[in-house]
Amino acid sequence: MADYLTNRRPLRLLPGLVALLPALFLALPVLAQDEPSDGANVWKIVEEQWNAVGDGDRKWPERLLADGFSGWDKSAPAPRDKASTVYWDRFMERRGQMVAHELYPLSIVVTGDTAIAHYLYTSAFENKDGTIDMHNGRFTDVLIRSENGWKLLAWHGGEDD
Repeated sequence: MADYLTNRRPLRLLPGLVALLPALFLALPVLAQDEPSDGANVWKIVEEQWNAVGDGDRKWPERLLADGFSGWDKSAPAPRDKASTVYWDRFMERRGQMVAHELYPLSIVVTGDTAIAHYLYTSAFENKDGTIDMHNGRFTDVLIRSENGWKLLAWHGGEDD
């Protein structure tokens, strides 16, 4: 008879392989998806950006925007890069300040090192004359994972009509 039919050495490995199968099946979903905390970390950056604007933090663009950033608020005639975003942020500071806001996350999708966050917002802006304007709108933010964590690469949205 052939050696491979009489040699039972491979059969001795069978119980060990069978014992590893459940662990393998449990690990596959983890290997196939991004970290569960990615969505929470992405949302943390979205909130941090809004909080920084409300707090008058002038350093938020350097900290939170990716180098190739391109954002397009509905009120702008064209997308703005990082420098233009800083310029118009400073201009808005001369008009007044956001004094309150609330964000309503709708969907966060993370694939690899890219994330998309869709959300609604309500904000209150106090003008220099003391009047407060309320605004409701929506944004879609695109973030990328960098060496220093998640950074905003793009956004689009603004006040609802």
